[in-house]
This record gives sequence, structure tokens and C-alpha cells, in this order.
Amino acid sequence: MSPFLVKALQLFLSLSILIVLHELGHFIPAKIFKTRVEKFFLFFDVKFALFKKKIGETVYGIGWLPLGGYVKIAGMIDESMDKEQMKEPAKPWEFRSKPAWQRLIIMVGGVTVNLIVGFLIYTLVFYYNGSKVVKMEDLKDGFEVNDAMKAYGFKDGDKILSYNDNELDDALKMNWYLLVRDVSEIEVVHKDGVTETIALPDSLGMHLFKEGAINAFVPIIDSISRDAVIRSVEERSPASKAGFLAGDKVMSINDTPVAKFSEISSLLKEGENVIVVHRDVKDETISVTPVEGKIGIGNRKLISTKYYTFGEAVKKGTAEAYWTLHDYASQLKYLFTSKGASQMGGFGSIGSIFSPTWDWVSFWEKTAFISIVLAFMNILPIPALDGGHVLFLMYEMITGRKPSDKFLEYAQLVGFIIVISLVLYANGNDLYRYVIQKFFGG
Repeated sequence: MSPFLVKALQLFLSLSILIVLHELGHFIPAKIFKTRVEKFFLFFDVKFALFKKKIGETVYGIGWLPLGGYVKIAGMIDESMDKEQMKEPAKPWEFRSKPAWQRLIIMVGGVTVNLIVGFLIYTLVFYYNGSKVVKMEDLKDGFEVNDAMKAYGFKDGDKILSYNDNELDDALKMNWYLLVRDVSEIEVVHKDGVTETIALPDSLGMHLFKEGAINAFVPIIDSISRDAVIRSVEERSPASKAGFLAGDKVMSINDTPVAKFSEISSLLKEGENVIVVHRDVKDETISVTPVEGKIGIGNRKLISTKYYTFGEAVKKGTAEAYWTLHDYASQLKYLFTSKGASQMGGFGSIGSIFSPTWDWVSFWEKTAFISIVLAFMNILPIPALDGGHVLFLMYEMITGRKPSDKFLEYAQLVGFIIVISLVLYANGNDLYRYVIQKFFGG
């Protein structure tokens, strides 16, 4: 199966799971408050549905347009724009007849479920699989520093001790933290052993982004190894699945002798490669197919696995869910730059975060991330999204005045246009990046 198809199937499955759970977040409190739910659909059923069945007062179904899903709640102005129903006198089982606090709980239910799902998945992944990190102490030669950071006093070979008085949990995440964590100071130890705390301006993240200098700190890895010994094999990588082991010495790739580890990447070709390794006292021949040019071996063991008790996993899962939400919200400021707007992506960009080979741990990690992102996007105060409904309900609860149905209808229409425009723009960017640029050189 092609990497593209594997990614597409993972995206489809992930979104399907999250859409159903999100809509259950609306459905369950609606039922608790005795509000009639007329439809519960995965995907939109414009004109027709692939499947539908009425059970009790609700029609359950699967639509053909995979742009989301919905529950149609009686007496509510939503994407169905059912104006005829709204002209009738309000019935006791309708959404509009319920107290504002009950309507608010119904509306925030989907977002709440997405946040809980993200937290639960992260917790279980950490409990069963641990987390992969690169410890600062394993980077013996520190970082190579780009010119933008050297201007503040950083030097090649620096090792980071902390940022904002927080220990750096994963050396590879420092560049990301500079963009989204409002890093105001970094404590480093220079190559000469001198420790220094360097203050940074508030605008650093935006400066690095606009200048294309986001790779501020690049780990220095001794690539000039004098041998071709494999010292680490990534879990679930092509090399791991093919049977490579730490300690194997690469002798040849496709009949070309290998003298140094640094030669390996240039000798790998697309498709199947035949690699001879020396193991113990004899040579072994192993066939392996790279994924995106890599097979998952290293000449230094950099990636460590940290395992957690259940209690520790709950704490770690909570922190991961919180920081995922925080970091996603923080990076939105970059969308308001011309460079950021051009990088906005749709389904293609979302699908690209999945592994090109089916990896259940990676799948659930990405699903947790998307669940948190969906929660954030849905709570934005845009009419047609959950956040728009929440905004008007908060206005009603504070002022005691309910917006008119006519106003809500117009607001819903405007919000729908905004959302569709953003979806078209984001997916248009994907089309340009993945199709026009790739095949036509635009």
C-alpha cells in the first residue's frame, strides 16, 4: 500500500472517530435535558445519505461529504437552517425552550469531549509506550547555533540547562518552544565550561519565523564516525521490522562497500535495498525499503524512552493535553503574517502528520493532537461553530436578553461563509503545494 494511501486512511479513521465522539458530546447532554435530537450524522448528507436508520426519535446515518458531522437538535438555529421549524411555536422538547444554562452545557459538550479524549489518549500512550526524548546530556557536543541566536550571545557547542527556569525535557523541542512558549531567558553552558543566562526579547519567536531562522539550535552529532556500526535502531522503523540490531556493522549496500556510517544515507535508493551486515562472527544479508529516504538507524544512541507509572502517565497526559492546546493557540499569531497565511493547510496538511507506515502508537498520538486542535477550533467565537453559539448564550445569560431568531439566522449564515472560505483557502494552499508546485513547478 502506498504511503499516500496509508496516511489518507489514518486521517479518515482518526477524523471519523473524533467526529462521532464530538457529536456525542452534544447528543448526550441534549438527551439528559430531554431535548429532541432529530439527526445524528457522520459526514454531511447533502441531498442523500449513504446510510440512515431511524431509532426512536433520532435518524442515525452516514453522509457522503466528509467535511465533518452534526446532530440536528430540534428548535435550534444551526447549519441545517431549518427556518420553517423556527416559525412554529416553541415546543417543550425543543432547544430554544430550555434554560440558557442547559443550552450552554449542550453546546460546550462536543469541545469538552474532544479535550477529554485528547487527555485520555495521551495518558494511555504514555502509560503503555512511554515517551521518546533526546536528553541534553546525550548531546555530548551540544548545539550548532544559527546566526540569529548568535546575535544574543549563544555559541556553537552550547548546551541548554533550562529555559524560563524550566528544565529542558527534550533537547529537540527547544526550537518549538522559542516559537510558542514566550521564552524570555535561556541558561546555557558554553563549550569552555562557562555558565550564562541569556535574556531574550518578547518578539524573538516572530523574528525567527519571519526570517526563516526557526532552526535556532541544531544538535551536533558526530557524523564523521570512523566505522559503520549501528548503535541504535528506532522502534517500528523499516530497519527494526527488517531485523537490524544495534551492534551490526554495515559492510555493503547494494554491493557497494561501506567504510563510514556517514556514507549510508547516500547509498540508499528508493525501493528495496540489499544490505550486508557483520553480526557476531558472520555476515547477514538483509533487505529493507526506506520510508522517506530513511530506514531508522543511528550511529549514536540519542533517543531515550522514559516510562511512567499510571499516576505519572495521568500527570504527563494532562500536561501534554494542556501544552498542546496552549501551543496551538499561541502559534495562531503567525497566521496573521503573509508568510503564515501562505502556510495555512487543509486536509492534505493534516494527513501529512501521520506516519507513511501504519503505526498504531503514532496514529493514537496524532489522533490525540487533532482532538485537542478540534476542541480549540470549535470553541472559536465564530457563528456556525460551537463557540459562536456559546458567545450568544453568554450574552443572553449576562444581559437577560435573547438575540432574535432573525439575527441568529444571519449570524449563522455569515459564520458559515467564513468557515467555508477558510476551508477552501486552506485546501487551496494544499493543492498549490502538493500538486501545482510538485508537478508543474509553480
